[in-house]
Amino acid sequence: MVVVWFKRDLRLLDHEPLVRAIATGENIVLLYVFESLWMQDAHYSQMHFNFIKESLSDLQTQLAPYQTKILVVEGVILEVFNALHAIQPITQLFSHQETGMKITFDRDKSVQQWCDEHEIQWKQSVSNGIFRGRKNRKDWMQDWLTFINSDLQNPNMHKGKFIPLITTQNTLELHFKVPSLHSERNPQFQKGGTKTAVKYLHSFLKDRISGYNKHYSKPLTSRLHSSRISPYLAWGNVSSRQVFQYVAKYKITVDKRNLNAFLSRMRWQAHFIQKFEMEWQMEFKSVNKGYHQFKKAVHPEWQKAWRNGNTGIPMVDAAMRCLVATGFVNFRLRALLASFFTHLLWQPWQDCTEHLAQHFLDFEPGIHFPQLNMQSGETGINTIRIYNPVKNGKDHDPKGEFIKKWVPELKNIPDLYVHEPWKMSALEQQFLDFSLGIDYPFPIIDMETARKFAGDTLWNYKKNGKVKTESQRIVAKHTLKGRPIWDNPIK
Repeated sequence: MVVVWFKRDLRLLDHEPLVRAIATGENIVLLYVFESLWMQDAHYSQMHFNFIKESLSDLQTQLAPYQTKILVVEGVILEVFNALHAIQPITQLFSHQETGMKITFDRDKSVQQWCDEHEIQWKQSVSNGIFRGRKNRKDWMQDWLTFINSDLQNPNMHKGKFIPLITTQNTLELHFKVPSLHSERNPQFQKGGTKTAVKYLHSFLKDRISGYNKHYSKPLTSRLHSSRISPYLAWGNVSSRQVFQYVAKYKITVDKRNLNAFLSRMRWQAHFIQKFEMEWQMEFKSVNKGYHQFKKAVHPEWQKAWRNGNTGIPMVDAAMRCLVATGFVNFRLRALLASFFTHLLWQPWQDCTEHLAQHFLDFEPGIHFPQLNMQSGETGINTIRIYNPVKNGKDHDPKGEFIKKWVPELKNIPDLYVHEPWKMSALEQQFLDFSLGIDYPFPIIDMETARKFAGDTLWNYKKNGKVKTESQRIVAKHTLKGRPIWDNPIK
């Protein structure tokens, strides 16, 4: 038999491994494994597992007409493969390449060794135009464009010789620990599955995209006017190629400026994942080796206040509480949270990777780690952006509606003070029946002092010889040349 190993590609359409498996004419086992390897890693949380279960339930529904199902098990991947191989010899293994963390990269090397030892062909397909083995970006952009415009790999399911549903249930599942796909539905979190992904994408292009540019940076209204498809891309409910080609149908009917802004962010997503694919070490250390000796003193109490949304800085606390409760905040707020942690609190960016990943429903390693490198100001090539939480709040949430929603302690505070409650006099606090330090904490830092220190330190360190040398290396390896071609990515 042959095995199709699903990972971050939880869909049936545009699925080349599935197409390849059907073409063999052999019996096919569809497999998904909840691996202890990554389930026990601190970057993942129950929210992610629930989304995956919802996605798998959706897949099982789609597979029902073909009288088959995905074999969903818990365990160690090599033990699962060994057990399957003992039941019926595996001749070929099909999957997408995964740009994951080091734990999954090392796992894949072990799987390749296992396949070699058992004379099993493992055929991996390119995922979303991210290419393995690249030394630099020469020709990458054209290759990516070719991939995005190529035909969707939609399998002819009627031709597949899938292991029957009854065999999977009454034979295969008896050899494994089979988890329940039931999960408690929390309406605050987006639901997993291709069916839901398509609904989000369709409603975005039909209606919500009209306010995309206007509302994208707004803390409150960005939830309604951004695409919200990032979790579905991260877990593979839809592919990037599907999205681009679906969007192409709307080029005439959708406002061009909004459409181009959306496509631009989709393109940069691929750029960052390719960067991580080429330099995975940035999961642990700054991509610019000049910063490897850059030390910051750890303040556990500050980090705890940041994680709990109790820093005394309203926009920071609102953003964190919203993220924890819903799994989503817009890009500006993500950057603000990272900047506050790494710049104003002056904490190592490595100390915030797990907490943010746990609460980003769309946690994508290829985006997560390069972005934290960049937002912390430790690439040597990007502009150092130290976000001012007060100014951002006043610019994008002038009446404090977002703040008052997520920091209800401040719901009765006048707009004048909602971004800076520490400026209220004692008499004003008394009239409002509000006491700073009791009802809401004092700021844990002096922001102006912290911003000046961070800015001076980072800009001076950028002149370091090792940083400059590394910056040249990074530019040569990762810079995209001929960027105007990106203006029209779809035919």
